[in-house]
Amino acid sequence: MPDYIVVGGGSAGCAVAGRLSENPDASVTLFEAGPADSSIWIRYPVTFFKSFKGPLMQWYKVEPLAHQGGIQPKIGQARVLGGGSSLNGMIYARGAPQDYDRWAENGADGWGYRDVLPYFRKAEDNEVFSDDVHGQGGPLGVSNQSHTLPLTKAWVKACQEAGIPYNPDFNSGNLAGAGLYQLTTRNGRRCSSADAYVRPAQKRGNLTVVTNKPVVKIVVERGRAVGVQYLDNNRLVTLRAEQEVIISSGALGSPRLLMLSGIGPAQQLKNIGVDVVHDLPGVGENLQDHTDCYLVYNLKSDTSYDKYKKLRWQAAAAAQYALFGSGPITSNICEGGAFWWGDKSDPVPDLQYHFLPGAGIEEGVDTTPSGNGCTVNVYACRPRSRGRIMLRSADPNVAPLIDPNYLSHPYDVDRMVDGIRIGQEIMAQPALQKYLANVHLPQKTLTTRAELEAHVRQYTQGSYHLSGACKMGTDDMAVVDPQLRVHGIDGLRVADTSVMPSVTSGNLNAPAIMIGERAADFIKGNHF
Repeated sequence: MPDYIVVGGGSAGCAVAGRLSENPDASVTLFEAGPADSSIWIRYPVTFFKSFKGPLMQWYKVEPLAHQGGIQPKIGQARVLGGGSSLNGMIYARGAPQDYDRWAENGADGWGYRDVLPYFRKAEDNEVFSDDVHGQGGPLGVSNQSHTLPLTKAWVKACQEAGIPYNPDFNSGNLAGAGLYQLTTRNGRRCSSADAYVRPAQKRGNLTVVTNKPVVKIVVERGRAVGVQYLDNNRLVTLRAEQEVIISSGALGSPRLLMLSGIGPAQQLKNIGVDVVHDLPGVGENLQDHTDCYLVYNLKSDTSYDKYKKLRWQAAAAAQYALFGSGPITSNICEGGAFWWGDKSDPVPDLQYHFLPGAGIEEGVDTTPSGNGCTVNVYACRPRSRGRIMLRSADPNVAPLIDPNYLSHPYDVDRMVDGIRIGQEIMAQPALQKYLANVHLPQKTLTTRAELEAHVRQYTQGSYHLSGACKMGTDDMAVVDPQLRVHGIDGLRVADTSVMPSVTSGNLNAPAIMIGERAADFIKGNHF
């Protein structure tokens, strides 16, 4: 019987399990519903998008989106050891200090920026920066890009020509500006949470990693979580925990598992035949995601990564990597970035940009007329729309009901319209004109508010940054307290992006790992 059971081997769960195993007197079992992270596409940064099209992602069709003409896009959650950190674009982005201060102001006591900063530093082993906001010697490799196309650098120049200054470090505490993202890579290869925390911990002998066995229920006796039930070749098996159960099953998986275990909105659970263990109305509510809309441009020549769709260029890239460990295979494709304002009244930038020197990443966009393209992704940093996740059935094999409710708040529409408008302005600057042939999607430059909004409503999608459906706080809709303990159930915590009261301004891998680091210290009784 292990002391601790961690359910979910994603960005946060790997951090929790690895840190708890540092105590030689503690035994830890980590469950991951998916396989081990052995796919070749995981290792090499440039192939990350291939993982999205295979079995390592669990895909769900969302409810018809009421504010986007009833479309039903799919959203995904990683299902592999390392979770999103094994499949994502490896961008290292903490968000804005004000994001965390806002958490603290809204009931997440002890989660202000000065509280979480030590945990970002504790996790980090930064290749370049070593100062009061960056860490050295942590398990997570954070590096500068080792390969960046001239087209990306031209885009960063174009941002400056459009009035967005250069920012050498988006994680310094100042988001504003344009530059090149740092990556969770080490020596030209991905550094996932599994690489950082699980692989070293397995050498200790007190961490057991169980893959391909989904946990379907938390066992609760007399108000305390005492273990889990999981499927082993369709056979239900119970494993008990001596101390605690920590759910780190992701933004969708964690609220779903709580509800399958009878912890959630009582009437909803009764209606589908789930025995209610504890009435907790906030489970599944407050679902958030960064909204993402995109522009695709046709290039005059082969100045993007699209040329590597040809076998001869693939062979050249493979040879360069094999001989020198360098070249395009070490690129994460999402090279250029910016944080800027749509609404200048906000003290913190409310837009984020990803520049990808290639086309075909987005669903339905395979190529451009020249065969060479580039993509600009626009994100609203702090959307106000809120969705929900609910169970359709007590059967864990039945997919849940997911309604992200994108663009339901007018603020989000305004920000995305601003973002597309500014994105077009950047692409019109002199630094890019020797590269660009014409805009490919949309088919022309958008000029009126009506045109911009129509594009936003048609092409806005989720950005794999789901969060919030087990929010932290002390109000009636909070699911966990500021030490991540589930309200009303002893011995049970949630540690992943689902506990975020509000989504942070940027990609979520770094904040998820920080949450895992904090959860482990809460359990061990350590505090900075």
